[in-house]
Amino acid sequence: MTDVRNRFDISELAGAFGDLGTLIPFVVAYISILKMDAASLFLGFGATLIVAGYFYRTPFPVQPMKAIGAAAITQTAGALALTPTMVVGAGLATALIWLFLGLSGLAKRLSGWIPRPALLGVVMGLGFSFMIEGVRMMSAQWGLSAALLALTLVLLARSRLPAMVLLLLAGAAVALLQQPALVGELALIKPALRLPDFAWPLLGWNDLWMGAMLLALPQLPLTFGNALIAITEENNRLFPDRPVSERKVAISTGLLNLWSSALGGIPMCHGAGGMAGHVKFGARTGGASIMLGALLLVIGLFFADSVGTLLRLFPPSVLGVILFLAGTELAMGSRDPGPEKADRFLVLATAGIAVLNVGIAVVFGFAAYHGSKRGWLKL
Repeated sequence: MTDVRNRFDISELAGAFGDLGTLIPFVVAYISILKMDAASLFLGFGATLIVAGYFYRTPFPVQPMKAIGAAAITQTAGALALTPTMVVGAGLATALIWLFLGLSGLAKRLSGWIPRPALLGVVMGLGFSFMIEGVRMMSAQWGLSAALLALTLVLLARSRLPAMVLLLLAGAAVALLQQPALVGELALIKPALRLPDFAWPLLGWNDLWMGAMLLALPQLPLTFGNALIAITEENNRLFPDRPVSERKVAISTGLLNLWSSALGGIPMCHGAGGMAGHVKFGARTGGASIMLGALLLVIGLFFADSVGTLLRLFPPSVLGVILFLAGTELAMGSRDPGPEKADRFLVLATAGIAVLNVGIAVVFGFAAYHGSKRGWLKL
């Protein structure tokens, strides 16, 4: 194994924010709908990202578990009222399941049964799911989103410019223009140290049982495909000098959920789409994960009570662009890179947009094709 050191430069910093499209919507929903503690969530993510960056030395992501998040949020808003302690119980149950799968070697044996064509299909499907969700988020403001997407694609073609940093700055400017009162609210923010309480003593058997049955077990197949098989494939394809194994990833998933549930946080995993997003915007080492983790730690420790205000700086149009491009990067990874990469991007991106709007897909395909021919897009 090559001794690759983590970098902490502008490219790694830009790539660090390549997974915000999945992180922010789920965090906002957990805090606003389920009333979970922001300090617990951000400390959970921050510490695990730092450890993952140091341990794996690749842009190894830490994401909310999407099926659990969707189930917890929608069922809380509906007839079945799930509670924050049930989510913590789901995290503890998830930790025990994945520690067992990793330490017993069962995770590696089960993943060995998956044929490579099926694995590539999983990776492409995950990419499409990210693209479609990105398009959905962008659809609220098509004109603005199209301009931001075009700007980002041009910036990505100019490797010296940190596309993600400029995209986030543009998004913040848009947010401030659309919400003039936000300027005053941001000016009132002051740091205040606050630590979360140890959550396990508050768990009852019903919380653990309901969390396991309603949340943790339904999530298991998705985590196995996305956060074990796909992330292992993605990491080893992109960084063959820093390979990971299914056993390591399974144990890592168990440990990060053990930590998060102890803090009162949410179930987390290593999603392949997160790595695709980090890489798309410039990350190549664990420095990206470490810098993002450090930022989230600071927010969790000193600005937890102001998280809602801070996250309003990231409008859906920006998050949609990030998620859409992360999806195209992941879907393109279902085949080895070659000279036709630009053509594959064009096909996949146009297909993703066509799912929701064929007319816009035609316009995008036409513009992207001629932009690529003229050298404006380099993918």
